[in-house]
Amino acid sequence: MRNRVGRAARDVLGATTMLAAAVGFSAIAHADTPVAAGISIFATVDVGLAYQSQGVPLNGASVGGLEYQAFTTTRNFTGPQTTLAENAIEQSKIGLALSEKLGDSGFAVVGRMETAFNPLSGELSDACKSLAENSGVGTPANPQGQNANFDSSRCGQAINGVLYGGIASNAYGTLIVGRLLSPVQTALATYDPQTVGPAFSFFGYSGFEAGAGSTQATRLDNSVQYSVTAGDVHASALYSVGGRDTGVLGKTVFADVGVAHGGLQIDALYAKVDGAVNLRSSFDNGPAPTTGSPPAGLAAFVSDNISYNVMGKYTLALPGKSKLAFYAGYTHLQKAHGDYNGGAAQGAYPISVGININQAAKYNVLWLGARWTDPQGLSVSAGLYHIHQAAWTIGLGPGGTDNLDCSAAGLLCAGNFSEASLVVDKPVIRHVDIYAGVNYSVVTDGLAWGFADNQGGAGNGTQGSQNQVTLTTGIRVKF
Repeated sequence: MRNRVGRAARDVLGATTMLAAAVGFSAIAHADTPVAAGISIFATVDVGLAYQSQGVPLNGASVGGLEYQAFTTTRNFTGPQTTLAENAIEQSKIGLALSEKLGDSGFAVVGRMETAFNPLSGELSDACKSLAENSGVGTPANPQGQNANFDSSRCGQAINGVLYGGIASNAYGTLIVGRLLSPVQTALATYDPQTVGPAFSFFGYSGFEAGAGSTQATRLDNSVQYSVTAGDVHASALYSVGGRDTGVLGKTVFADVGVAHGGLQIDALYAKVDGAVNLRSSFDNGPAPTTGSPPAGLAAFVSDNISYNVMGKYTLALPGKSKLAFYAGYTHLQKAHGDYNGGAAQGAYPISVGININQAAKYNVLWLGARWTDPQGLSVSAGLYHIHQAAWTIGLGPGGTDNLDCSAAGLLCAGNFSEASLVVDKPVIRHVDIYAGVNYSVVTDGLAWGFADNQGGAGNGTQGSQNQVTLTTGIRVKF
């Protein structure tokens, strides 16, 4: 195993070096390139190579392309994978930004729109499509034929990122309206040592943290947010009315307050999400669940979520103008029964609510990390992530009160997820960098139940484990 991983690492590193040399002298536009008065365009393209000790092949629609970590909706690993990769250190995207002053009033009109895509297929990121495509393919005991599929808030919308407009003032703050990013996810861009890179950060791979336990709540339609900064203190609040076709069927509230003083930054956040859609495994669907009239719908349950978050970062200035930053965070979240019997996921994908939560699911999330950066932009970052899931029970149908526990529910048993990652990222020329990293993730006990080599562990889903090593290297172009 060790020799095989070593050979794979040398192969992918060598290939990325040649790729960087091939594009190293191409013309690259400046960051946030102006295209009209107050309007600029931006984009990221991230491609590379990966080796996985366990995994499934690429999916052209699935967010990120690969299942980079063992925390997956569908327990479908089929064996080692050596493959082209995409979106490992950052999701590829394209968008427009607006900032136009309103004369001498001190106010400006602001806006942003962005959409994520997979550069190897040219498809818009569409997690719901990936689940639908894998429905009826293989079985949990023999998942051959499956490729990458899992839940996300990016489900093929023309604008699957953010889309908003508003007004901003240094004195009075910023008010924006539209499709907005969860403030928890916004904070993680500062407090995650791996800057939410999908191949190396749990928070980049899954929107579980950002959506208070449900990734469909990472990006929220029909929302308004107000943010203000006064000296070292900043605060924001987001409110969303949700919608029956938005992946969040009820109302949502986020609140954030933080302090930045010298090298110290701290934020505390609260989230309450009512009616969050949670898409289940593709194995829970029949073939073609989104076709027919009416369609069967993607298997789902709906939850009311609450989370409490605290995150911190401290940056040291080192000799030679290098910097060393330390990161830490803790989240407690709960997913409780959501009283909904229908609706749609993000992208208006129809759902079928086949189970509901009886005894609430509770989670504790912890992370630590560090990042060293030199004046030329070379960085070395390391992250540790851990989730503990307590036992919870379910009922059958949207409103059943069966209180099925581990012996009957399997995947709902208590368990743990742990991850460790290390990444080196080096600029080559302006707007081009190359990177290489390794990620190890493992799920144990109830969270591991359902993988092909762990069908029930001791017979009731409470024992077992599944681990994955991923080596990824690539090139990122940003303008």
